[in-house]
This record gives sequence, structure tokens and C-alpha cells, in this order.
Amino acid sequence: MPAPFDVLRIANCSGFYGDRLSAAREMVEGGPIDVLTGDYLAELTMLILWKARQRDPDAGYAVSFLAQMHEVLGSCLERGIKVVVNAGGLNPAGLAAKLGELAALGGLHPTIAHLEGDDLLDRLPELREKGHGFANLSTGRLLADSGIEPVTANAYLGGWGIARALRAGADVVICGRVTDAALVTGPAAWAFDWALDDWDRLAGAVAAGHIIECGAQATGGNFSFFTEIEYPVHPGFPIAEMHPDGSCVITKHEGTGGAVTVDTVTAQLLYEIERPEYLNADVVARFDTLRLEQEGPDRVRVTGTRGEPAPDTLKVCLNYLGGFRNSATFVLTGLDIEAKARFAEASLLDATGGADRFDEFDLRMERPAADTARLTLTVKDPDRDKVGRALFTAVAGTALASYPGFYLEQASPRPTEYGVYWPALVAADEVPAQVVLADGTRLDVPKPPTVARVRQERPAAGSEPRPAVPSGPTVRAPLGRLVGARSGDKGGDANIGLWARTDEAYAWLRAHLGVDELRLLLPEAAELEVVRYELPNLRALNFVLHGLLGEGVAASTRPDPQAKSLGEYLRARPVDIPMDLLPGL
Repeated sequence: MPAPFDVLRIANCSGFYGDRLSAAREMVEGGPIDVLTGDYLAELTMLILWKARQRDPDAGYAVSFLAQMHEVLGSCLERGIKVVVNAGGLNPAGLAAKLGELAALGGLHPTIAHLEGDDLLDRLPELREKGHGFANLSTGRLLADSGIEPVTANAYLGGWGIARALRAGADVVICGRVTDAALVTGPAAWAFDWALDDWDRLAGAVAAGHIIECGAQATGGNFSFFTEIEYPVHPGFPIAEMHPDGSCVITKHEGTGGAVTVDTVTAQLLYEIERPEYLNADVVARFDTLRLEQEGPDRVRVTGTRGEPAPDTLKVCLNYLGGFRNSATFVLTGLDIEAKARFAEASLLDATGGADRFDEFDLRMERPAADTARLTLTVKDPDRDKVGRALFTAVAGTALASYPGFYLEQASPRPTEYGVYWPALVAADEVPAQVVLADGTRLDVPKPPTVARVRQERPAAGSEPRPAVPSGPTVRAPLGRLVGARSGDKGGDANIGLWARTDEAYAWLRAHLGVDELRLLLPEAAELEVVRYELPNLRALNFVLHGLLGEGVAASTRPDPQAKSLGEYLRARPVDIPMDLLPGL
């Protein structure tokens, strides 16, 4: 039976593979917590772990988790703190075994369980025979028609396997590919004995999980209004104080850096989302229903999240090897920058034999000053030699015959292999999961009731009363003087969430920033499909830019392949804002 929790304090210690190593110790030693979680996986991480496993078949997991456990496992066992992570990656069984070995060396004997069932790579032929096409969610193309061979294929499991492991007495639960929010829904369902169809409670846990999953991004990291935070350096990691009704308070340990405010929480809620209906393996959480309230210093209460039945499909992350890539960066200085760029491009096309010789030939110029620019050539092709030594030789051969002041900042004869992310869906009923205990016992994971969902790109506007749109004289100012932004990647798509801090500012933002206006501010989105969503409860808009990142982070040729800076770039764009909304200007 679960412990009688009135409040379950779930602390995050990792937002990605490579996050602050000391965060686990800081969370365990900084104050009372009940569960320590860590999110280590992204689409790109699965490919990184696959490459590690090619070098060592026993690898395939986040090794940094072992270093963190070396510091805190004893304290966690002594204080009854459960540990729940997705650090298992492609090899949760291997990580569980390794952790057991390391614990024994220190005289510790934790009960370790791991979750299996997400890895579908070996099952792809069987599933395709059953009619599962694994259509690419971005392009609609069927996997069978693509001619590619995936190297990873992992379904996003929910939190019920975690709950089952905790109910079986596990001290540590190691998962592979589960949804990020599952690290919170699982422990909450265990602690409060929720049912499979407690939709609103589960939705509240999903919201909490989404808020804390990226670590310090909820406590002032990557935050538009960072200059308002008294101590922004080394922010504390977030804690979700979960309540039995699914509500929570987002906070951090006392005395740590950063801040927890309605704005920092809003920013993270808008991170890497699409529709206000946030689909998860356990439930569909309606982010357009929740409410945020500043309860006290560094305490934000999240209430009212409505849930809907879980979708009858699970998202699947497939990765395949796309080929090889290489790049070279040229510095242009002085006069006639544009003419020099055209000269460099012509010289490169002549030296390499033309853009058509490569699968992709991308030339981009960044101009930080009137008299300086950087021109970066990126090429991609299945032929390693074509984008390796041959490209380097062609680029170097233009050095004394190109634009005046030729300066090659970066070039290499060694290309890098890149992967491509292929997002797809599979029927949830086709993905049975099991909890594996240390003694080999296998426990089936229960499945929530599900319903089929119809994709609605443009949901109907809400019926909430809206304040009048401010009018009167305007001032030309950066958009970011009025609103905050948080942007990120969703495969080949990018999202930009924008939020206002007052009802009047949101009324103006909603009325004046439509898709056409966004395209004018971001010319690179002019030819893309852009979808706009409203979240009036957060005073926010969310824009999804389909295809901005091409084939995803690992294959993108953009300088910022994860679109992390896109929101801040948009905030710097000048617009006409009513003077009443910017009294300081």
C-alpha cells in the first residue's frame, strides 16, 4: 500500500543528459523531498546513446546518473527518498545492474526495478505486418516507403509502470523512454492511490511534470526577464509539491538562486508544446484550463487542470542515420560585404562542382556588424568522402582566389555522421510494458482506458470575457519590452510561446500578433505553415512553425538547430505598442 502522503515533494535533478552534475546532491541535501527524479532523454539523446552502444554493447544509458547516485544513494535510502529516472535510455536493464554493483561496493542494498517495453526496434517488422505504417508525423510519409532502416525505435510509455514498481517496494525505478511527465505522474499515482481514469488528477500531475522536467528553466533559467531576478546565477532546481487532488505548488529549496514566479512557470508551460491539449500516454492535459497563483516567495500554486481520456496511440521516436555533414565558416570584413558574400558563393560553387553534387548545400550569412559577417557553408551527403577531404580541398583551393580579406575561421577534412529523427504513432495496445524487479520477477503494467482523437489544428476560441484592446498613441519598441517568450523544438517544427503580464497587454498581443504579423517579424517563416493557439488563462499565444528545423535537431543546418534562441530573437523585433502599455518609454 502507498504511504499516507498529504503532500508529495517531487524534486527534479536533471533536465537533459549533461545537466548540472551536482543537482542531485543539492536537492537531497537542500531540504525535505520524497522523490528525486531526473530527465536525461531527448530525441537526439537516443541517437547519442545508440552510438555509445556501438562502441560498447553494455552501454546505452546515461552514465552521469551513476556519478550522481554515488553522491546521494546512501542518503536517499536513509531518508526514504525514492529515485525515479529515465536514465536507462536504450539499456535500462544494464543501468539497473550497474547501479546494483556500485551500491554493493558501498555496502548499500537498494531495491532496484526497471521498466521494459518501450524499445520497438526488433518488433518493427512484426508491427508493420500488422498494418502499422509508422507515418512520419511531420510529412505523412510511411516508413515502408522511405527506404530507411531505423537504428532506434522507442515508444513513449506513461507513468503506470513507475507506480507499479513503487507499489512493489522499489527504492529506485530506472526507465527507458517514458514521457517526461511520467516521472511525476507515476510517483503521484502511487502516493495517492489514483485510479487509471482519474483524468483531472493525472492532468494536474502532467502539468507539474512538464513544469519541472527541464530543471532550472522553471526557476529562472533561460528566462526573458532574467534581469529582474536578484540572484539569477546557479538557480535551484524545481520541486513540485503534489496534492491528492492533482494540484501542486512549484517551489525550490530555500536559499538557492533563481526564482519561482508566475512568469517563470508560465514560460516553462509554453516550452515545446503545440496545441493546448497536451497529449500524454496517461491522459490528455488541458493546459488552457489550469490557473497559476503566486502563493508566496518562490511558491506558485497550479490548480484547475482538466484532463481527458488518454489517446489510443503512443508517440514513437525513431532515429536513422542520414549520412555525413561538414561545414566551413568564412569571415567577411570591411567594405562591400554583400558583394564579397556573392563572390565567395560563386567561388565555392565553382570549386565544389555546384550545389547539385550534394544532398544538401546550405549557405547562410550572419552579420553582427555593418563591417563584419560570417558566411557558413554546410553540406550533407551519404558519401563520406564527398563532404570530407574533397570538400576541404575545394574550400582551401579558393583561399588566394576569392574575395579580398579572405579569412577561413573553421574548416575540417573530417565529416561527422548525423542522424534523422522520425516521429510516428503506434497503437497503445501494441506496446505492453513490464516492470522487472531485481530478482527477475516481471509485473505487467496496467493500461488506462483510451479513446481515439481527431487532430484539430485550430481549436475554437474560448468564451472567456476579454478586456478592451488598448488604443491611442503608440511607440516603436521591441516586442520583448512588453511580453516574454520561450521557444524550442518539436522534431522538425519549432514553437514560440509568448505571454503577457497583464490583461491589457494580453488583449493587445492577442489582437495584433496573428500568423501574418509573425511572418513579417520572422521572414524565415514566410513560406512555412504556421499555426497559432490561444491560452487566455496564461495570457499567452503559442505559434508552431512547421518545418523550420528541417529533419530535426541532429540534421538541421540552422545555427540554432533546437530553436532555443528564436523566441528571444522575436522579442527584439520592433513593433508599434500603445504607449499606455509602456509607461517607462
